[in-house]
Amino acid sequence: MKVLQIMAGAEFGGAEAFFVRLAIALNRTGLEQKVVIRKNPARAALLRHGEVEPIELPFGGRMDFSTTRALKREIKEFQPDVVLTWMNRATSMCPKGDFVHAARLGGYYDLKYYAACDHLIGNTQDIVEYLVEHDWPAEKAHYLPNFVFDEDAEPLTRREFYTPNDVPLIVALGRLHENKAFDVLLSALTRVPNAYLWLAGDGPLKEELQKQAEVLGIKPRVRFLGWRDDTAALLKTADLFVCPSRHEPLGNVVIEAWAQGLPVVAADSMGPGTLIENMESGVLVPIDDEILMARAIRGVLDDEDLARRIAENGYQTYQDNFTEAGVVEQYLEFFKKVAG
Repeated sequence: MKVLQIMAGAEFGGAEAFFVRLAIALNRTGLEQKVVIRKNPARAALLRHGEVEPIELPFGGRMDFSTTRALKREIKEFQPDVVLTWMNRATSMCPKGDFVHAARLGGYYDLKYYAACDHLIGNTQDIVEYLVEHDWPAEKAHYLPNFVFDEDAEPLTRREFYTPNDVPLIVALGRLHENKAFDVLLSALTRVPNAYLWLAGDGPLKEELQKQAEVLGIKPRVRFLGWRDDTAALLKTADLFVCPSRHEPLGNVVIEAWAQGLPVVAADSMGPGTLIENMESGVLVPIDDEILMARAIRGVLDDEDLARRIAENGYQTYQDNFTEAGVVEQYLEFFKKVAG
């Protein structure tokens, strides 16, 4: 069995991070695979650290014929049984050939980019339903979840980010984009007067969010950490994880928090709302409601029994559904099935 994976994603992102995890995990199983990525030194370094040697190509615009030629060359040389492309650009630039073409979708994408595919993968059941509702054959739409590494990380030193040891610490992760609704979390923080927030991520709203924190008078309690590769350690250091997203197809960050045994408060957007059983494995609040978000945060921080219960149930949900071993086995079975 030979599998070629192609990722032409952004510099940062949840799908891109999971791609790296999956490629490394598949490599550990002994699967014969080749990995092609858009030029990205940081991503290439992470893959090499996991003993996966990537091929880096430009993946430019429509006139980037060099990438298409290079992909044809790699496919001819490798002769894969399955080519797995990630998201729109990699899928649309993949040449036709004597292989099974599967594409993995992490959101509700326009299916015009996927017309040449043989199979589609959704990382939530809702995405699979979306595919079928848009006339994709049900027998060729597959649910394969994400996983996160269950790292036994050591907590960071709060002093490193000028944070007292005796205050509640909230961590939030993600691209600084309107969809992530960090503006709502900052507004909610004004109603949780003793808590500090570590916000790990980068993106177009960085300066706007920093200005908002200053205007709201909470800047002394907020740390903008930039994009981080030590997610497990950040989560181990915190008392609570908050996902305020307006739009979140999966909520991979919720799974990462569960894996570290951390209680979760989240806006009831598509992904977290599907993952979390309210008041059992997390606390859900309406989207864009800073008042109820603040109330939920205070409720978890002030109620040790509630915090412990949702953290334990969240960890069990992770163990049951989102471990590396379980998800990798599903991918291997998928490859065998579609390759015949």
